[in-house]
Amino acid sequence: MTTDHRLVVSRSQLRVPIALTAVGAIALAVGLAVATQRTWLNLLVDGFYVLSIGVSAIFFIATQRLARSRWWVPIQRIPEAFMLVLPAAALLLAILAFGFHSVYSWTDPAQLHEEHALIRAGRETYLAPSFVYARMIGIVALWLFFALRIRKISLAGDASRAAGLSSHGRLYRYSGAFAPLFAFTFAAAAYDWLISIDPKWFSTMFSVYVFAGSFVQGIAAIALATVTLKRKRLFGADDKLISGDLIQTLGTMLLAFSTFWAYIWVCQYLLIWYSNIPEEVTYYLERSTRGWLPVFLASFVVSWIIPFFALLPRNNKRNVRVMSAICVLVLLGRWLDLYILVMPHWSPPRFGILEIAMAAGAAGLIYLIFVRSLSRAPLLPRHEPVLATLRGHAQHHVSEGTTGDAS
Repeated sequence: MTTDHRLVVSRSQLRVPIALTAVGAIALAVGLAVATQRTWLNLLVDGFYVLSIGVSAIFFIATQRLARSRWWVPIQRIPEAFMLVLPAAALLLAILAFGFHSVYSWTDPAQLHEEHALIRAGRETYLAPSFVYARMIGIVALWLFFALRIRKISLAGDASRAAGLSSHGRLYRYSGAFAPLFAFTFAAAAYDWLISIDPKWFSTMFSVYVFAGSFVQGIAAIALATVTLKRKRLFGADDKLISGDLIQTLGTMLLAFSTFWAYIWVCQYLLIWYSNIPEEVTYYLERSTRGWLPVFLASFVVSWIIPFFALLPRNNKRNVRVMSAICVLVLLGRWLDLYILVMPHWSPPRFGILEIAMAAGAAGLIYLIFVRSLSRAPLLPRHEPVLATLRGHAQHHVSEGTTGDAS
């Protein structure tokens, strides 16, 4: 429910996410005792999943502000709440640092000795442990800075109309600063946390591929939260602002960027298949043997084929139930995609209690932080200058009977 334009969350509503988070923490502790490497690898999957949610939410905000978009302003507080999961992601990856020796071969530089001297020289420099740690810390610290500053400036704009106008301009400038920095830092993060698991393999499209998956994940999370709040009518008097057109726009974005992810998926595969270079094909050989091929293909089906055909009809993009189901599917597909990026270098696919419990813990942690963050500020920014215009348009449509509400 909402009161004073804020989301009210009862303790009973937090019991399930708290329980899931506790289950994940217990699974992590037990797993480290009985299956150490497998647990560290799952922590990498889940930690990067949480990290992707947070940074893609900042990128969503930055792109919409730089594009001068208006449609998204009524749901502005949703990506703001998601970006506040970054501190939790930083904590998970800090814990993972204690298991780097079980995940990354570059922690022992001697393992790169067998490579060609010229290749080894570059990788030994770039993958020097101290240099990698410095990059990881710097990247997460930079993203945290932008997340906290954007949140602080946005909340400051609720004080008055003048503050709202000032915050609008400042957030535009912060978005302009974040966008180019994100391009470089995310490419480095994708290499450091994911591709360096196998430092002998490389792909010039890998960072774009990981970005595409992360942004789709962020859009799916934002859309799922939006349609859930809409279904429960938690926007109160401003519920008319969350129109069928807004939900359709989110569905269109989800359709477009899941297709972009699929395009990069196919392009990377075809380029490596055609060139047939030994240093490159090992990636797909690992994912085509030892039981990985069905999982590899299932990821493509779940992450693109089903969402593509489900979201093609206009009415489906405006239907909150269809959107909810597809968003959940895309979020599951994103976890599976990360699992496929991390695990095949080490073992056949295993989806046991450990994987389920740790993934559930990550989901509970995201939900818990998101709901608490969303409830600590007005659900809609009080003095955002664009909102006055949107409310006027919404009132005009209501008077004409053309609200276009989602079913």
